[in-house]
Amino acid sequence: MKKLPIGIQSFTVIRSENYYYVDKTPFVKKLVDEGKFYFLARPRRFGKSLFLDTLRQAFLGRRDLFEGLYLEHNWDWSVRYPVVHISFGAGVIKSTEELLETIDSILRRHAREENLSLSEKLYNKRFEELIVELYRKYDRPVVVLIDEYDKPILDNLENRELAVEIREHLKNLYSVLKEADPYLKLVFITGVSKFSKVSLFSGLNNLEDLTLHPDYATICGYTEEELQTVFADRLKDFDLDEIRRWYNGYNFLGEPVYNPFDILLCLKSGLFRPYWFETGTPSFLIKLLYEKRFFLPDLEHLEAGESLIASFDVDYIEPEPLLFQTGYLTINEVRRRGPRTTYLLSYPNLEVRISFNDHLLNWYTRVPAEKERNLDRVYLALEKNDLEGLKRAFRSFFASIPHDWYRKSEVQNYEGYYASIFYAYFCALGLEVRVEEASSHGRLDMAVVFDDRAYLFEFKVVELEPEGRALETLKARNYHEKYLGRFCEVYIVGVEFSRTDRNIVGFQWERIK
Repeated sequence: MKKLPIGIQSFTVIRSENYYYVDKTPFVKKLVDEGKFYFLARPRRFGKSLFLDTLRQAFLGRRDLFEGLYLEHNWDWSVRYPVVHISFGAGVIKSTEELLETIDSILRRHAREENLSLSEKLYNKRFEELIVELYRKYDRPVVVLIDEYDKPILDNLENRELAVEIREHLKNLYSVLKEADPYLKLVFITGVSKFSKVSLFSGLNNLEDLTLHPDYATICGYTEEELQTVFADRLKDFDLDEIRRWYNGYNFLGEPVYNPFDILLCLKSGLFRPYWFETGTPSFLIKLLYEKRFFLPDLEHLEAGESLIASFDVDYIEPEPLLFQTGYLTINEVRRRGPRTTYLLSYPNLEVRISFNDHLLNWYTRVPAEKERNLDRVYLALEKNDLEGLKRAFRSFFASIPHDWYRKSEVQNYEGYYASIFYAYFCALGLEVRVEEASSHGRLDMAVVFDDRAYLFEFKVVELEPEGRALETLKARNYHEKYLGRFCEVYIVGVEFSRTDRNIVGFQWERIK
């Protein structure tokens, strides 16, 4: 049995040390045949670095590494090209001085390995000089591969001024590629986010964006066929439906793909866990959602225009592009209205739905220990169909939130806050949650499915005393009708929150079926 390449980004190591490898080399040939300047954004730990190293070894003429792969008989191995590989993936750059030293170190290493002497003082001029000197030395155009191009900026988003300074230095570095065009064979730039061309790639108008190109949708990640073919000997004891539920679902306008990092760790341990999510907490993104008073149930079906999810900039950061580009939401549906395209975003899979909402609860409430205890109470209450217990669990939770947190954040004035907490709890438990479902009578706030039971929720915010309007709304609008034939038991639950007491003051329910 082959070894699982967990965390290995070296194509050489994978191909020479008996690791599993999913053959992505057809894309190498396709890239060279169809263009010259490329950009690709994918979530972290999605195989970008490995693909870049695959490109590197192909251009260096390492035919021995491609034995048995598509490229072995579909590449001119008689020609080798010089390669400049720049990566900002290692460590965290905390100042412009560190950035410039990192760039200088990368350029010096390339010059040393190629026995070149660079005389230019400015880092952008030295980069251009390196490209030109390699072209002259080998009499071949140069391949430039840039990995994690945006990481120095993303690592400093909470320090907006520093992030802008770093962006300008990187823009200066990448601008070299336009002037160096005559000396270049291929340029491939990868990262997590997609900054606008104006803000970071000024002048590179011929940079082809592959991020949402259907032909390149599976360039990173594993397809269903790749999973079942390459890892067949490891899948015998696994429930494939459960693997799909946990780790599949990333859609880049083509066939959906699995998160490769999750798959490898799940196959090794035999356990379903949020492996990918645990490697990086989206603190900045969660803080941004909170500051914007984002209504969390909207994460189920977030509508975003093409321009909004296509790129973002440090000067104007909205949640939608970050949610999509970082992999916490994916494209669920494409809607075309005349010349305009709109995307409906949602969670890609169970891992992200559970873990993201779990972290959201920590931030929105600041009582993680109580949250953990209460998750068990909520689940047990639903398991026993104990709605009085469900009421007690949520009342206890809201009561545990420090008054100082309310004073500082003023969340009690944010009407979507209370419903967002309910939603995040149910999602963190892995339950099926449906929000704003339309019917002929209007839109239901929330439906939660547990086994063969459906709970329909309506939320209202009142000043102090319960008014009973939440349950009245459910009865008057007959939201339950569409659920009657699909579930054995159907309950309507009206919940009212007091803006003054900052807790549940009304919790009424009725069984409809």
